[in-house]
Parts: sequence; structure tokens; C-alpha cells
Amino acid sequence: MRGVDHVNVDVDDLAACLQFYRDVLELSLVRGPDDFGGEHAMFTVGDTTVTLAETGSAAGWDERGIDHPLDKAHLAFEADRDEYERLMDRLDGQFPNQGPYDWSDFEGFYFLDPSGNLLEVITYETPADRDRSLLTHNDVVP
Repeated sequence: MRGVDHVNVDVDDLAACLQFYRDVLELSLVRGPDDFGGEHAMFTVGDTTVTLAETGSAAGWDERGIDHPLDKAHLAFEADRDEYERLMDRLDGQFPNQGPYDWSDFEGFYFLDPSGNLLEVITYETPADRDRSLLTHNDVVP
């Protein structure tokens, strides 16, 4: 295997998630819902394609179903330090133990899209000044 080609994400509100992935995460929209009979939207980020699919299987899930981010599969995006900090400021407070986490080689912060899909943004860049304390896996997993 050479890498990830694409990721499909189940959503229960395609319009809200399309806006979130386009406007908040700033992914590039390649094909909109009109290209897929209103049920899908396709984005690119780097060399990876992310497809949102309104299948109904995400319906009913919410942040109360998560005690720790590692309890749920997720999609991670890499960002530079400025983008990483901007997203943390905008999306903090959704659920306990969002981070940021010290993952040794990189730092990560978890958040939810409008359908409750767990996402992570990571950065390999160290901050000039650290305003937030970092969690580790051992801080939240007994």
C-alpha cells in the first residue's frame, strides 16, 4: 500500500457538513451534491479525497457517546501551527478531553463535525509560546 486514497464520512445532514468542511476546515470542494443526486459531496485535502455521504447511519449519535477521543474512529488533518491554533480556538468545548494532546512527534486536538463524526487536527510545528497544557494518553485512560 502507498497511502490513503480517500475517506468516506457518514453524515446525517449533508448541507450542514458541506458548509463545515468547506468553510471551517477550508477543504477544497471538488464535486458538490448536484453531481451525486444530492447524497454526497467530495473534497480534497492534500493528496486525499474526503467524501461526505448522507446515508443515515450517523443519525442519533452525539458527543455524550464519547468519553475519550480514542473511543471512536476518526479522520485526522495536518495543519500548520496557525491553522491548528485557529481551529482549537473555534471548536474547543465540544466534549471533555478534546486536547490538545502530546503524541510525541506531533500535537493533536479532537472535535466533532455537525453529524458527530470525530475529527482531529494535528501539527508537527512546536509553538513559540504554549498557552494550553498538553494531555497525554495516560491522562484520560486508566
